[in-house]
Amino acid sequence: MTKILGLVGGPEAGGRTSTAVGAVLAGAADSGAKTELLELSRTPPPEVFQAVETVDAVVVGSPVYRATYSALLKGVLEAMERGKWGETSAPLQGKAAAIVLTGASGHHFLAINDLRDVLAGFFAVQVLAPGLYFDHSGYVDRNTLTEESTALAAAHGSALLDLTVAVRASPALGALRPQV
Repeated sequence: MTKILGLVGGPEAGGRTSTAVGAVLAGAADSGAKTELLELSRTPPPEVFQAVETVDAVVVGSPVYRATYSALLKGVLEAMERGKWGETSAPLQGKAAAIVLTGASGHHFLAINDLRDVLAGFFAVQVLAPGLYFDHSGYVDRNTLTEESTALAAAHGSALLDLTVAVRASPALGALRPQV
């Protein structure tokens, strides 16, 4: 069974980003994946790295602050090994990922590109495109997406499962490594 992990980089658990990542995971689960959600604010980095090592794909979620993903997520990514320069592990390498960012307005949706570049270029992750960005208009309240946002998140979860199966089935995609 395909296992997909949601990583939420918000400073407090249970916020809008958790809701959005949970909706993507629900779409993947409805399509047959086993899913789990980790809040980075409650999970020490070593546990995050171990959890990433054991799954086939990740949904990376973060609120957007100052036009980029959270410092909490950035810190975890900076500490995560990628199999270069004597590192002994590369938990993200060769996996599929989806990106979910949230923000107060639509003005910061391009922050998705920065995170995609880090995941694809630095970690050799196959990233589902397009990423998801939900501002306040995508929510009924803090813990409830609108019907349209829920359907969009579910479609991304299903698409991530399809991408994950394709990446696992391709020796060429699995063999890609970061260049530098």
